Amino acid sequence: MSKKALIAMSGGVDSSVSAALMAEAGYDCIGVTMKLYENETVGMAKESTCCSLSDTEDARKVCSGLDMPYYVLNFKDDFAEKVIDRFVAAYEAGDTPNPCIDCNRYMKFDKLYQRAKELDCEYIVTGHYARVEYDETTGRYLLKKSKNEAKDQSYVLAFLNQEQLKHTIFPLGGFASKDEVREIAEAHGFVNARKHDSQDICFVPEGNYADFMKQYTGKEYPAGDFVTEDGKKLGEHKGIIRYTIGQRKGLGLALPAPLYVCRKDMEKNEVILSSEDALFTTTCIVDDFNWIAYEQPKEPVRVTAKTRYRAKEAPATARVLSDGRVKLVFDDPQRAITTGQAAVLYDGENVVGGGTIVEV
Repeated sequence: MSKKALIAMSGGVDSSVSAALMAEAGYDCIGVTMKLYENETVGMAKESTCCSLSDTEDARKVCSGLDMPYYVLNFKDDFAEKVIDRFVAAYEAGDTPNPCIDCNRYMKFDKLYQRAKELDCEYIVTGHYARVEYDETTGRYLLKKSKNEAKDQSYVLAFLNQEQLKHTIFPLGGFASKDEVREIAEAHGFVNARKHDSQDICFVPEGNYADFMKQYTGKEYPAGDFVTEDGKKLGEHKGIIRYTIGQRKGLGLALPAPLYVCRKDMEKNEVILSSEDALFTTTCIVDDFNWIAYEQPKEPVRVTAKTRYRAKEAPATARVLSDGRVKLVFDDPQRAITTGQAAVLYDGENVVGGGTIVEV
């Protein structure tokens, strides 16, 4: 009897090829698309998002060609609560969130995982570029980087726990290039073989998250002051949620020398600007930490770490504090470490674990 797998289908080429590979490997597959929001809810009338009708139809056509059952599952209420509301709350608290991590954590590998169990599917399958391997020595499931380093998505998967990793398959993690994936799609005659990769936050496709927040919440985010570190007023900002640590462009100020956002005072509604030197620091505190490669260590461990999805890994020492939070100290100062972002630790190609930056 073949094993059953639930394939998360976005309508893109990666999930489509993942479905084909699983079917060819002999799995009994079910394709599903998660309906996460109505375009009108997030202020979009056009079909330009991962929840669009065209994406759903592309996924349906792929599943039909593979003789695979296909369903659309309504997760709109859960997505609003676990992803959009958390995104809004983080910005309103002065943080800079990564909603893709929350979507993976609370939707694909929680809500969808629960639905998979209800359908007697042993595995969740997605088109992420990462790998899962079982380490017989430690008895733990390891999250590993993709063989395609340019597409590696292990950073946004660092909150997966052992039970989730045990029942997750990433078929694309072993491919060294995206061209190989597209060639498989073309060989199957998939309609989305040459479809462009999505780049934006799915519910903010134009990238203007501040306008999205105003529309979604009905709130106004008032103007306030740009100030120097010693309190000198430099001008007026257009709403504190519009700025993030390290930002220089788009400030709308005529300054004699470049200044950067180094801090935000949410109570005073002030955006503090400084020279670029002030953006560099060696230390941050990481909360809600998920250990993957091994159990929580009692002694400091040497790692490489990323504090943003596109950041380069940098050598650091991680030490667990008495309250369970992790103190991360980099060998060299890092630029614009930002609360709300994830810090993900690596040991070579293995993800050691990850958590949310809460202090810098």
